[in-house]
Amino acid sequence: MLGIVRQKVLGQSLQKVRPAVSLLRSYSSAAKQMTVREALNSALDEEMSADPKVFLMGEEVGEYQGAYKISKGLLEKYGPERVLDTPITEAGFTGIGVGAAYYGLKPVVEFMTFNFSMQAIDHIINSAAKSNYMSAGQLSVPLVFRGPNGAAAGVGAQHSQCYAAWYASCPGLKVLAPYNSEDSRGLLKAAIRDPDPVIFLENELLYGESFPVSDEVLDSSFCLPIGKAKIEREGKDVTITAFSKMVGYALKAAEILEKDGIDAEVINLRSIRPLDRSTINTSVRKTNRLITVEEGFPQHGVGAEICASVVEESFGYLDAPVERVAGADVPMPYAANLERMAVPQVEDIVRAAKRACYRSVPLAAAA
Repeated sequence: MLGIVRQKVLGQSLQKVRPAVSLLRSYSSAAKQMTVREALNSALDEEMSADPKVFLMGEEVGEYQGAYKISKGLLEKYGPERVLDTPITEAGFTGIGVGAAYYGLKPVVEFMTFNFSMQAIDHIINSAAKSNYMSAGQLSVPLVFRGPNGAAAGVGAQHSQCYAAWYASCPGLKVLAPYNSEDSRGLLKAAIRDPDPVIFLENELLYGESFPVSDEVLDSSFCLPIGKAKIEREGKDVTITAFSKMVGYALKAAEILEKDGIDAEVINLRSIRPLDRSTINTSVRKTNRLITVEEGFPQHGVGAEICASVVEESFGYLDAPVERVAGADVPMPYAANLERMAVPQVEDIVRAAKRACYRSVPLAAAA
């Protein structure tokens, strides 16, 4: 009799719970989605609307609405005085952007790819990055250099390099690398509002990717702090740091590792300079292991700087050697099969994490 009563009570309870669960599921499925392209476009639009000093310039940003359609609709809304199509001369329009920033405007300079920023490196480093220091703080240079960075697909060595480490080594610059739509909106807004020159490194392959966004992210006042990383996934066995597209790879690797009983913590760096050393070291002191992931070259890379920071500040907490997962130390091949070998893959991250947790043969033995 008691068992029958229990079954009836349990059945009634389940009937009450099921509508609530159904409601949660419908709410979850209705979560807003936004592509990285839309996130960048909306951030530009809102900042241009809020501040008349903000303007956009670069190759094909106006009539063509951007090589990757990031500036779609902005020429029509703000006119040719604030959305400027430039000639194909990076050195020329970058110099104009720096000069405009000197006079209090807030230019957003688009490079069709950051590989082309090499044409303008003197203006970026010797003019934009150093002017505040050389003027004893009297001269601010509030401008943003933005565009796709790193490997795309089948575009060869001259269009595939990651410049995160290059620019992050220079005092006077801030370097940001968003991963998802939240990052893209919040960090681009922060970059435009910042009084210093900001290098904003996007990823061409992420432009069309959709990510869930909250109402807070969609609010026009939303802004992310520069210099603060985000723990995308908490874990206790190994810390994996990554930025830009590699964050997605690190999260996929963490899912695979979980099946093998390894609980990985994934840190989305967001900001390369300043680097959130505190969040990284706090994580390593918990997990006692570190894997860094980046698309760029291994020598003198972002991962090398992170490893140095951990060795300097948290060496006594390490239970295994730190390990870097990076691009191959060669110019990017054009052939698709070689290109894949030159860029870190999910399985590379998994193997590195297993080595750190002593779940597989050492790197030297496997070579």
